[in-house]
Amino acid sequence: MRAMVYRGPYKIRVEEKDIPAIEHPNDAIIRVTLAAICGSDLHLYHGLMPDTRIGHTFGHEFIGVVHEVGSSVQNLKVGDRVMVPFNIYCGSCWFCARGLYSNCHNVNANATAVGGIYGYSHTTGGYDGGQAEYVRVPFADVGPAKIPDWMSDEDAVLLTDATSTGYFGAQLGDISEGDTVVVFGAGPVGLVAAQSSWLMGAGRVIVVDHLDYRLEKARDFAHAETLNFAEYQDIVVELKKQTDYLGADVVIECVGAEADGNLLQHVAGAKLKMQGGSPVALNWAIDGARKGGTISVMGAYGPIPNAVKFGDALNKGLTLRMNQAPVKRQWPRLFEHIRNGYLKPSEMVTHRFPLEEIPEAYHVFSNKLDGCIKPLIVPSAA
Repeated sequence: MRAMVYRGPYKIRVEEKDIPAIEHPNDAIIRVTLAAICGSDLHLYHGLMPDTRIGHTFGHEFIGVVHEVGSSVQNLKVGDRVMVPFNIYCGSCWFCARGLYSNCHNVNANATAVGGIYGYSHTTGGYDGGQAEYVRVPFADVGPAKIPDWMSDEDAVLLTDATSTGYFGAQLGDISEGDTVVVFGAGPVGLVAAQSSWLMGAGRVIVVDHLDYRLEKARDFAHAETLNFAEYQDIVVELKKQTDYLGADVVIECVGAEADGNLLQHVAGAKLKMQGGSPVALNWAIDGARKGGTISVMGAYGPIPNAVKFGDALNKGLTLRMNQAPVKRQWPRLFEHIRNGYLKPSEMVTHRFPLEEIPEAYHVFSNKLDGCIKPLIVPSAA
């Protein structure tokens, strides 16, 4: 099969790999019909995530058709059209029993730090991802779900991470009716977090970014107010002005390890790797929230220390909530929101690339070229 293969920072190729085999009776092999590149894939591409090994195939957002099933699989059959959450989980451990699928204790040798994730380095288990023609899906009776007949492929693939994560970010904000919500980052997760904030009762939603085309999308897609942080000497001061000098009730941080806005932090975190990414947006969130407010962290960071203003968070009495989204737990609500027309994830898609052109797709997405917000990858396996 053809698959995207990592060859070092900023170096990816499309190469021949063996079609994955059934390794456990509860495995399934999925023929990928549509995949996506996530903003967190760029952290791997840029060399920010530890233990990203040569030869690894990225991709934690994908859907496909069941190609083969192990002898124990009961809920899927060959030919089923399925969507696969980015979490790999057993469904029976202490964490899975409580719906914390992203914290599963049985799928990653490094499980005390994180659960399993497709295509996201050996830090998260070393599983190859879906930017390929075929992918092995462990615990196939637990993770994948059949795609409803009424749902489009592009909506389905965006439910495997970006939409579920953005919705989860708004959930963790514990939004009360009338709250002012600030979202840092107008990528797909931030756009969905902003849109979902309205569904949860927000009275005002402000999205902060520095790319005009993404801010325009935030106004159009999420009906949010927008602020370009590059136009202000201090974006936190501007946010205070916008909120009667109190700060936001809820801040949702959807940027993560490669945040711009502070040259020293960006160089130390994103370039020199002296910390687990640049915490600029997270520190803005801490400074921009009102005392007693809530911060929801959806941005991805590496598992090494960051220069985060924890003392300020303590002194302001902030509630910080964060986790990798337990994707499948969000699906019942999201299915209804999409079916009723409240959410339309596919409207975020701006580019579609064949698998053979995935190096160009990463280049375009990484460099924010051609108004790229969400690129999809189309494999060619028959």
